[in-house]
Amino acid sequence: MAQVRSSIAEHFSITRGGPLHRVLVRLGHAGDERQRVIRRALFVILITWLPLLLLSLLQGQASGNQIKIPYLRDLAVNVRFLITVPILILAEARIDGRWRTLVLEFLRSELVDEKTLRSFEAVLERTTAWRDRVLPEILLVVAAFFTSIFIKTELLMSGTSNWHTLESGGVSAAGWWFSLVSTPIFRLLLLRWLWRMFLWTSFLWNASRINLYLVPTHTDLAAGLGFLSEGQKAFSPIVFAGGAVIAAEVGNAIAYQGATLSSLKAAMIAYGILAIIFLIAPLLVVAPVLLKIKRKGLLEYGAQVTIHNQLFDQKWIQDKHPGETLLGNQDASSLADLGTGFTVVRQMRLVPIDKPTLITLAISAALPMLPVVLYATPATELIRMLKMLG
Repeated sequence: MAQVRSSIAEHFSITRGGPLHRVLVRLGHAGDERQRVIRRALFVILITWLPLLLLSLLQGQASGNQIKIPYLRDLAVNVRFLITVPILILAEARIDGRWRTLVLEFLRSELVDEKTLRSFEAVLERTTAWRDRVLPEILLVVAAFFTSIFIKTELLMSGTSNWHTLESGGVSAAGWWFSLVSTPIFRLLLLRWLWRMFLWTSFLWNASRINLYLVPTHTDLAAGLGFLSEGQKAFSPIVFAGGAVIAAEVGNAIAYQGATLSSLKAAMIAYGILAIIFLIAPLLVVAPVLLKIKRKGLLEYGAQVTIHNQLFDQKWIQDKHPGETLLGNQDASSLADLGTGFTVVRQMRLVPIDKPTLITLAISAALPMLPVVLYATPATELIRMLKMLG
């Protein structure tokens, strides 16, 4: 079976489209080139982080001891806009490239042939059409900016004097910019990733139902779809970015509000678990197809194993052919091979996720928490732990 080619698959993209992308194109900030990606990240920093610094400086809230949490010592806001926001932007090209590679893998691995190519391309076109719709992005913008008016963002700083408020109790200029500009932009970047994940999940749902050439004995234990796990592994920078936000909020609570690591460890653990579950969720849409393939494979390969074992038993156990030796005979080899194939079918996973991907995501979620753990752990306890490791 010859490998098919598709220009639609070769140019497939989930991030390069939609109204906001077209605005970036007009501003000259669109594109996957390294310089343009860095320029986009710097541009967002200039309108989210820098105005907060300038406004805080003007009102004397950037540093000093007049308030408990001046702007430059607010871990949460600096991590959010100097680390997380750039990562959310810089990761676009890498993740989009990985998604395109996975789409092409359907063709390279010949899961899609000439008969199913048009159906596969129709799935890609439908996904691209959804990506380019105006209404979803309008709803994202409304959700990002509208909720900022009613939802308080600096939850861990309640009751603590900080750069968000004035001595009179009113909101500072920096606080207004944070609520009406910086936070909505940050929220919009997060919501856009949720939308992109929905588009990728939609693609997987539709692509898995076009009669792909899936084989239950594939050694990836996912009938040939094991490569999809790589798409979720590519999200490790996003998981790290989210973990950095949680870690910074926890750091604020410990540094300025007297919270303890033990009282907040549940939030950190919960983030790691929820992040992994969220990234595994898109792969669940192929589970019904894999379940069907597994059930069918168990019956078909089980029947073949039974027939082969019966023939083997008749020839080598019941008849015991004189003059022939079992050692090195092809019958023994085929018996083992067929048994191995049936074992692979029985071990087949219903979700194409592997252990290295889970470990990568878990490390990405835990790594930002490490500085907070080190900060909150007494030096004597750290020394004791190092001695135990030694």
